[in-house]
Amino acid sequence: MHTVYNTYTSKPEPAKCKGSIITSELQSSRAMVFAIEEINNSTELLPGIRLGYQIYDSCASVPVAVHVAFQFLNSFDPVFYTDSKCSQSGMVVAVVGDSGSTTSISISRVISSFNVPQVSHFSTCACLSDKQQYPSFFRTIPGDQFQAEALAKLVKHFGWTWIGAVRSDSDYGNYGMASFLEAAQKEGICVEYSVSFHRTYPQSKIQKVADVIRRSTAIVVLALASLGDMRALLEELSREPSPPRQWIGSESWVTNPELMRYSFCAGAIGFGIQKSVIPGLRNFLVDLSPSQVAASDMLTEFWEDAFNCTLKKIPAADKKVCDGTEDIQNLQSQYTDTSQLRITNMVYKAVYAIAHAIHNTVCQGKNATAKCDKLTKLESKQVLTELKKVNFSQNGYDVSFDANGDPVAIYELVNWQKNKSGITEIVTVGLYDASLPAGQEFQINRNITWMDGRMQVPVSVCTGSCPPGTRKVLQKGKPICCYDCTPCTEGEISNTTDSTDCLPCHKEFWPNAKRDTCIPKPVEFLSFQDILGIILATFSVLGACLAIITAAIFFHHRTTPIVRANNSELSFLLLISLTLCFLCSLTFIGAPSDWSCMLRHTSFGITFVLCISCVLGKTIMVLMAFKATLPGSNVMKWFGPPQQRMTVVSFTFIQVLICTIWLLLSPPFPIKNLTTYKEKIILECALGSQIGFWAVLGYLGLLASFCFVLAVLARKLPDNFNEAKLITFSMLIFCAVWITFIPAYVSSPGKFTVVVEIFAILASSFGLIVCIFAPKCFIILFKPEKNTKKYLMNKN
Repeated sequence: MHTVYNTYTSKPEPAKCKGSIITSELQSSRAMVFAIEEINNSTELLPGIRLGYQIYDSCASVPVAVHVAFQFLNSFDPVFYTDSKCSQSGMVVAVVGDSGSTTSISISRVISSFNVPQVSHFSTCACLSDKQQYPSFFRTIPGDQFQAEALAKLVKHFGWTWIGAVRSDSDYGNYGMASFLEAAQKEGICVEYSVSFHRTYPQSKIQKVADVIRRSTAIVVLALASLGDMRALLEELSREPSPPRQWIGSESWVTNPELMRYSFCAGAIGFGIQKSVIPGLRNFLVDLSPSQVAASDMLTEFWEDAFNCTLKKIPAADKKVCDGTEDIQNLQSQYTDTSQLRITNMVYKAVYAIAHAIHNTVCQGKNATAKCDKLTKLESKQVLTELKKVNFSQNGYDVSFDANGDPVAIYELVNWQKNKSGITEIVTVGLYDASLPAGQEFQINRNITWMDGRMQVPVSVCTGSCPPGTRKVLQKGKPICCYDCTPCTEGEISNTTDSTDCLPCHKEFWPNAKRDTCIPKPVEFLSFQDILGIILATFSVLGACLAIITAAIFFHHRTTPIVRANNSELSFLLLISLTLCFLCSLTFIGAPSDWSCMLRHTSFGITFVLCISCVLGKTIMVLMAFKATLPGSNVMKWFGPPQQRMTVVSFTFIQVLICTIWLLLSPPFPIKNLTTYKEKIILECALGSQIGFWAVLGYLGLLASFCFVLAVLARKLPDNFNEAKLITFSMLIFCAVWITFIPAYVSSPGKFTVVVEIFAILASSFGLIVCIFAPKCFIILFKPEKNTKKYLMNKN
């Protein structure tokens, strides 16, 4: 179209078409004629009734389209004529077209008021599904809403989350892109840019759109554009090629062979209308007599352009006169090419849909038995009503409309592939059927060739996938597809790619090094396999052996003065209790159990009280012995062997009573300590009752302190072998060990708490046995001359 400037002072000139004829549109119009002639010759569909037609050229112009709509509405006679030719004008009962969504919208707004049904073969704008605005509109091609959803699922299917988008600045492009962006958002796809253009724009604007594509970081470019607009954009891009781009095309251009000359688009994929076969169509297209061509302005223009000659008798300046030798059979043109019948089949189906609606209105029965009322007064409203109900199959293709006037959305997935000769071809590589369940719509049955001839799917993402063990953190101010991959925090994992959140592990599990799976926490306790466990167990056994050897030495020399000097019975009982003290430390090593937890603390408390009771008895006996040497003193009769035994038993019984109450009320029990260390489990014994534990230790400390005080008082009593001095040193070591034990025990984590307790037991036990018994054993074994009553009684 050329631009017309109106002065509003005179009647404007009628709009005129400008530019050459589009051969694909000519093929569509001829396919309509072919379908009508098939129907008129049919004995099953509308038998005895002939359909008439009139073809108008809207020139893809709204003013022309509106003018055409008013023109074919101006008819009067609603009667079908059955003679060989429609000699009189009949009322228009249906319209096939238009190709463009914008012009179809304009036509529909005019004719819908008259209930004239309109069946378009190529208008895909989603807006036309709105029955409130376009109640009489139908189409045999799926709407852009279906295509937008299919395109979004296609992008998602190949893992592209960062794409660019261009569109025609028209109803088709703008409504289609709006539908796509909505569907893409649901699929988690981000669009880096979305720009519009039109072939009528100044070249500078189209160049800006091309520059956006060249500078973008998105590898994939989706184009929802008409054929003419796409041609203009690709022409601009061909002047200065962009980096390799993976094109995704809509059905309006991706199946058009005309654009395949742009080799940088090789590898493009997109949805096309199903390729079909219409028997007899090619013969009809090429069977043109000179009279037919001359009678049609469209055919005349096509003929003259195709063969570069003129049908006028006077030759033009640059064209010769057509001489009849032109061979249309071998003409390479979109008009004669029936190998890619896609949109043409939509025209064919539209004509048959209208014919079936008319048949259902004026005829009774189907096939050869149908009887039609040839003089029925037919109204377009009746055809409109029946058109909503049509459901038939033509050439193996089903035709029906839903409540919005849309057909079932079935697309072919096509791919631009170069053959061995380097020529780009349209290859069908799959199918998309919107009627199938979610996730099963795609059927890809051939290898796809991508941009630059690659066989691997190109990657188009703003940020690469976040591996397991990390989570996505959105970058401030950027789309959701742009994010940073942040490692999961301590104690959390993510086991999927592109996880948005990390999940905490169960309290008894801990993440592995990659933080992509939870593994059981290692269980830690002081075992006999640990180095510390082995060392402590070795010292425990050595201590017990030392106590037993000492007892054996004492027993062998039991009649010697140094053994008899301080109640040998208490000495043997002390050695037995020390043996038990050494051995009770073994109960602290190994995995805690109900019995071991109760045994380790009670056995420790009772054996040490028995040990300290023996020491206390020996200390009291030393004091009593020296008191007994004073004139008139008879204290020894009050602290003889029976009283000494009773003292030991009484003191020990009190500890037994404390331990019994502790075990009955709240005994120690094994627990899994999950708080001290996050990455491992500590098996330990809970005290049950803190009061019970500290009562045991407190009573033990009280006895030790009392014993220490008495030993200090007796340390300077005159004698060559005053045992009180040895007891003083042993109690000093004992008290020092257990005083330092308390803060060490409280502050030691995990299994080291047990180590501290065992160390305190062994240290205090070794202190007692060394301080009390080592000097005696030294004299017995190495200084026998001092092991005499005379020496022991020799006072300084």
